[in-house]
Amino acid sequence: MDRREQILEISQQLFASLGYHKTKISDIVREAGIAQGTFYWHFKSKEAIALEIIQQGRNGLLEVVAHGHRKFSGTVKDVVNSSEKLFEELFDFSASNRYMMEMIFKGIDGEESLKQVIIETRLKVEEAFQNNIKRAMELNILPERDPGLQAALLMSLFEGILSRWLFGPVSEGSHIRNKTTAELAKEMVRFEFFGLLGT
Repeated sequence: MDRREQILEISQQLFASLGYHKTKISDIVREAGIAQGTFYWHFKSKEAIALEIIQQGRNGLLEVVAHGHRKFSGTVKDVVNSSEKLFEELFDFSASNRYMMEMIFKGIDGEESLKQVIIETRLKVEEAFQNNIKRAMELNILPERDPGLQAALLMSLFEGILSRWLFGPVSEGSHIRNKTTAELAKEMVRFEFFGLLGT
């Protein structure tokens, strides 16, 4: 891992554990074992690091969601299998980038500019879901409905499951934390298709 990536990784962890405002550049350089000048060689500010972390998260999420864009029609079973694969990839990406996802989905107690970028990131992911749903409608895989509303519902479902699985809280008797990414994806898609197909 190069120095820049190390600074990004440590910053993510500190932002998630201490909060953006409470994390100081001195905390980051101490954890990274670098001089403050090295920090400023790579980043002009703490806000610049946070913006880059969020942008990386956005790019990664959009790349994964793009895998679900259908090129050809198929049976409902094909679509269900593809959706399961897509959400398994999303949960895997989220688990591998836990601190980044925490910043995006739990928010940052920071600058307005950061809050705005987080909102834009979540809207972009929702828009990518909407594009996938529209494509499925064009291919007559899904019935014609309001794709914007469907995408908003799907995004809410994804955010809710992801937040409880990675960050809690989890209600008593819930086994969500023990689920594999494949199990989460399967349950989510079952629920998704119940709603999208209206059956």
